[in-house]
Amino acid sequence: MNAAPVIAAVDGSADSLRALDWALDAARRRAAPLRVVHVRQYAAWGQADVLVAGPPEAEGDPVLDEVRGRLAEHAGPPAVEYLALEGVPGAVLPELGSDAQLLVLGSRGRGGFASLLLGSNGLAAARDAECPVVVVPRPGREVHGEGPAEPGPRVVVGLHVDSPDESVLAFAFAEAALRDARLQVIAAYPWPVQTWSAPGQLVPPLIDQDAVQNETRTLAEGFLAPHRERHPEVRADAEALPGDAAGHLVAASKDAELVVVGRHRRRLLAPARMMGSVTQAVLLHAASPVAVVPPAPPQE
Repeated sequence: MNAAPVIAAVDGSADSLRALDWALDAARRRAAPLRVVHVRQYAAWGQADVLVAGPPEAEGDPVLDEVRGRLAEHAGPPAVEYLALEGVPGAVLPELGSDAQLLVLGSRGRGGFASLLLGSNGLAAARDAECPVVVVPRPGREVHGEGPAEPGPRVVVGLHVDSPDESVLAFAFAEAALRDARLQVIAAYPWPVQTWSAPGQLVPPLIDQDAVQNETRTLAEGFLAPHRERHPEVRADAEALPGDAAGHLVAASKDAELVVVGRHRRRLLAPARMMGSVTQAVLLHAASPVAVVPPAPPQE
């Protein structure tokens, strides 16, 4: 049993209760404790110009009381801890990831605009937390494209062959093993490739697409090899696909257990934590839960 908890962020919304159910299942699969956290934001934190009598009472939290009642219907492990905190959720939640296996939250909470596909707290947690963050979407998201080629549980992971992140692949293989699922590895390559010969003129590439596709698949298989050795029970199928990586991952999210993507590494000229456009697009549009995995720490 790993002593590090799976954290479920709740605020009483239907979105957070769906995330709670997902986190409960994840904790059971990992034989890990579940920590249920409610971050209470009051005016002194959210609006500096508003005078309030004081912070909320420390005792009694209706949101956590509701969760206690909900979890009381579930028999057996895991052990559950309840924690009420005060502050700005978008700042507090990412800090909780420093000692957690997973941080799980819904795509939107009580606040924000109804039209938003992803709330600010989910975005902040996925960008800043030190542990993997799982965002559970609302049911009914429609994605275009064909369904899976074969039935059965499936985890999807995006692989950038130009700059693979071992932590993303390791998480995806481990999650597939926990779920007894097939791992669908999507390695997208840019196509069509166009080159400029003169201002305003594009010429067809001299590169053969089959060669690019074969090279992408060969690179992908090489990166997968050590993970296959560590998880021989996981069937991992690599697909080299042309065009938009985000579009392929969103399409593959249909009926998937989970889509796993990485977060940008810090760069010299961009030292702040960032999320790439592919990760943001997948978070916004995937039909399945999405795990955003932070990059492996740089080796000294």
